[in-house]
Amino acid sequence: MKRTIQILFIVITTSFIFYGCMKDNMHPITEFNTSNDGVFIVCEGNFMYGNASLSYYDKNNRTIENTVFLKANGIPLGDVAQCLTINGSTAWIVINNSGKIYAIDINNFKYKGKITGLTSPRYMQFINPNKAYVTDMYSKCVYIVDPNTYSVTNTININDNSETYYRHSSEQLVFCDDYMFVNSWSYDNKILIINTLTDKLVDSIEVLNQPRKIVLDNNKKLWVLCDGGYDGSSFYGEAGILKINTNTFEVEQTLAFQTGSKAIDLKINRTGDTIFFINNHIYRMSINQNYLPEEEYINSNGHNFYALGCDPYNSDLYVSDAVDYMQSGVIYRYNSSAECIDSFSVGIIPNSFVFK
Repeated sequence: MKRTIQILFIVITTSFIFYGCMKDNMHPITEFNTSNDGVFIVCEGNFMYGNASLSYYDKNNRTIENTVFLKANGIPLGDVAQCLTINGSTAWIVINNSGKIYAIDINNFKYKGKITGLTSPRYMQFINPNKAYVTDMYSKCVYIVDPNTYSVTNTININDNSETYYRHSSEQLVFCDDYMFVNSWSYDNKILIINTLTDKLVDSIEVLNQPRKIVLDNNKKLWVLCDGGYDGSSFYGEAGILKINTNTFEVEQTLAFQTGSKAIDLKINRTGDTIFFINNHIYRMSINQNYLPEEEYINSNGHNFYALGCDPYNSDLYVSDAVDYMQSGVIYRYNSSAECIDSFSVGIIPNSFVFK
């Protein structure tokens, strides 16, 4: 038995090395045509396992199709799928540890092209059809890419030359009035501000430790969810939510969580007047509220809530349960009355939802 396990381990390890080194060799397994409304669900998979995947949920028929990238193209997605963004008829999938971004058709999921030469890409945000920014965990820069040629055209230096921590990392991006607001999450406490007309870092805003998620409301105020770091870390601190004025770059409001919080995700509804966040449970609050809600909107009931999605068309709320981070995750769909109207299994560690 032990010998069998050893052989199996060698085969699996060799397969991962092979897939990591091989060039893309597309051989479609399944043909798709999903012109109807649906939801992309990005499943990041486990670090160094190469088991990231992409699922697609048909909202009207309530059907789920898993591993659609693999089925449509015949190759695995890669190592840690970080996010997906849609621009026109193309979906761009950022594969963090594989250092690349795949472009696929939003209806048939077929490969269109890819961007390479990235260190540890995290998120992608379009400024116009010919220009997008890509953030990175370790490169201390934000990449400028041309989506038409699938190439990196330039970089924006965000290195603050700090010797204490490896600053700055860059994460999510929010575009507002020619400025791109970028959260520096890993061992950091800054919101970076980039002028998209000059492609230069022009300012930064200090927030609580480890700003994890950012959203923009209908008053053009930036909301920041800070997780505070993890207990035992030398960078452990207060977690909470902040509101920032995007005109003055000043923090207008800070709402601190209690010690022992588990701040994971933050989303805003389709009208931009209500935010939802995960702090063990799911909470809802108005953007005009100056205090944290005392009661949860949706109790986790022992689930490991990991990601949120707000449907921009009907206000449904999608919530992922990462379970134990090793087995298939579960998605719960709630209506505007917080009633669970559907649930289904997807890939490992579902981390985000993108509505088509």
